[in-house]
Amino acid sequence: MGSTGSFPVDLVLFGMVAAFLVLRLRGILGRRTGFERPAMPQPPLAPQPAGPAVDARAESGQATATPDPASPLGQTLTQMRALDPGFAPGGFLNGAEKAFRMIVAAFASGDRQMLRTLLSDDTYTAFEGAITAREALGQTQISEVRAIERLAIEDAALHGSIAAITLRIVSDQVNLTRDSAGHIVVGAEAVTEISDIWTFERDLRQPDPTWRLTAARSA
Repeated sequence: MGSTGSFPVDLVLFGMVAAFLVLRLRGILGRRTGFERPAMPQPPLAPQPAGPAVDARAESGQATATPDPASPLGQTLTQMRALDPGFAPGGFLNGAEKAFRMIVAAFASGDRQMLRTLLSDDTYTAFEGAITAREALGQTQISEVRAIERLAIEDAALHGSIAAITLRIVSDQVNLTRDSAGHIVVGAEAVTEISDIWTFERDLRQPDPTWRLTAARSA
């Protein structure tokens, strides 16, 4: 490690890189919204199988919201179905919830292979850079999605065969970062409500059914 006297220059540089990436990714995993309560014992989440991000029917009782088919947004979704008869808003929402859980878990664990399959190139670069900086500092990320409180389609666009759907995702999470000694440096061991706006895209004329995350910010 390079140094000037006993001053750890490399460590400072790593810290500067990490700070830059944290600012860049500030909106990707949401932010605190003022609602916080003590963590409650919960059974561990069942692992989500790898595969298409969006391809199933919405689950009964899930807090989801689909647009009125007669609205401009609903008409855009109808046009998407005309290009891909297998597309349905309810199925998209169910698959998007699974993708959300998988992406949050993969980012926390540093699972680059999983992220590579679910993110666009630019989004993957941002996530991977943050993981690399975290590893260089010896930090560990813990992110647990305890519940999805709301999942709603907020916008949709169709450019040729390229479909983009933007969601509002409100979730209860435990989200914190520990240093190499196990001390919490960011976050807390408490369940916090986090609100995100995520956009997924897919070419409806291609056989690959996976919708990939292309943009994310806090709401």
